[in-house]
Amino acid sequence: MKIRIATRRSPLAMLQTNEFIERIKLSNPECICEIVEMESEGDLTDAPLHTIGGKGLFVSNLEAALVNDVADIAVHSLKDVPALIDPQFSIAATLPREDYGDALLLREGLTIDDLSKNLKIATSGPRRKSQLLSMNSKLNIVPIRGNIQTRINKINTDNLDGLIVAKAALNRLKIVHPNMYLFSEDQMLPAAAQGAIGIEINTDELESQLGNLLKLLNDESTYQATQIERMVVASLEGNCLSPISALCKIDAQNAELQVRVSNQDGSKVYNEVVKFELDNKIDALQNLIKTLIKNGAKEIIQQ
Repeated sequence: MKIRIATRRSPLAMLQTNEFIERIKLSNPECICEIVEMESEGDLTDAPLHTIGGKGLFVSNLEAALVNDVADIAVHSLKDVPALIDPQFSIAATLPREDYGDALLLREGLTIDDLSKNLKIATSGPRRKSQLLSMNSKLNIVPIRGNIQTRINKINTDNLDGLIVAKAALNRLKIVHPNMYLFSEDQMLPAAAQGAIGIEINTDELESQLGNLLKLLNDESTYQATQIERMVVASLEGNCLSPISALCKIDAQNAELQVRVSNQDGSKVYNEVVKFELDNKIDALQNLIKTLIKNGAKEIIQQ
């Protein structure tokens, strides 16, 4: 069996793809894997994502490769995949989730206590920006693009006081920063599916030999948790750039879901937490979403 795997060319994307290939080889040593390296539209510009179409730009070219039979699967950082995707595609599997948290990389000599000052902090998304501003409205939040190492280099070249990145990316790339602070969930709740690798295929391949292989490789706990988180974002009609945070923790058949929505400047923050059994997932989610909408969550994220 040969599998053509579409992926972005960034070091992190390639590392995630090779992790997936290793798992394929362990399950099916005779499988031949071919990497199809691609540049997404999001990789071809340094413009802020909210001005050019959002994080879905990281996904569209890889999905086109599936449609055009250039690739059989696409490997994504699942947090970059829109919560609502075209029905012709499906997230068929997820790998075991890495650390889902956010890390603050600080300039030498600073500590988390200095976040109370007018520091210059770089971050790539409204979710992090709004939660930072809710901690201190006087922070100077600046946008940043590029791969992880490029962003870290900008701490010095752009005279930044700090930079926020996903801890999962640091872990996967084995990057150790000398002055790092890990946000608690109370301080900075992560994006839906943060830390998870998602495997996307054409929906009509779900019951094929390829689909069956992906079922064997799927990490069910990660799949369930990220599916629930993404359902929340979809129900609020949010996109990857909306200030929506969702984190689902699963222990056996029990789940805890935390949701946080905020407006762009962090002056309004609304939290909900719900615990439920997975057998009752649909009812619990429906009730939670009704509560969120009743309390103005859709309006808050649009402010």
